[in-house]
Amino acid sequence: MRQNGKDTILLVQPVDATVGSDALLVAEQTEGTHSIENELVDEQTKMGRILAYGQNSESFELTTYGVKRDAGQLAVINAIKKKKKLKVWEVDLIPNEQGTYDAVFAYCLVESVEKSSPGDNFIEISATLQVEGESVEGTLTELPEGILNASAIEFEQPGETGTSTGT
Repeated sequence: MRQNGKDTILLVQPVDATVGSDALLVAEQTEGTHSIENELVDEQTKMGRILAYGQNSESFELTTYGVKRDAGQLAVINAIKKKKKLKVWEVDLIPNEQGTYDAVFAYCLVESVEKSSPGDNFIEISATLQVEGESVEGTLTELPEGILNASAIEFEQPGETGTSTGT
């Protein structure tokens, strides 16, 4: 089954968030990547080249359109300013066979945040989040309220909503 990029989002949560609080959706995400790289050990011997795996290095990159006072965007920006860890979940919004959501979880340090303000377009915020140690795969049983069908509207009858006449 092919998957669309819009079906994967990043959720974040400050590491010192209150137990039981929801993760935060980073609003207006336009792009996101999860990269795993490995530094290979490459040595020459009298009998030829030897290659071996070294340490993994992981990171998440995200790009969003700026939304003033968005809690998710502020969590990323505040993490780098205050030098705090951030919990990050990369979540597949299409439920798996068990009705849960496949996810990758990691503790991250925010390496960089960049805000660009083009004269003829929306403000863009880009961030690089470096994974501390390694990420782990798992599932989320539920998503924070409002993530699924965030832009969905319900059918209305004419005159069903609007402003009252004040009488």
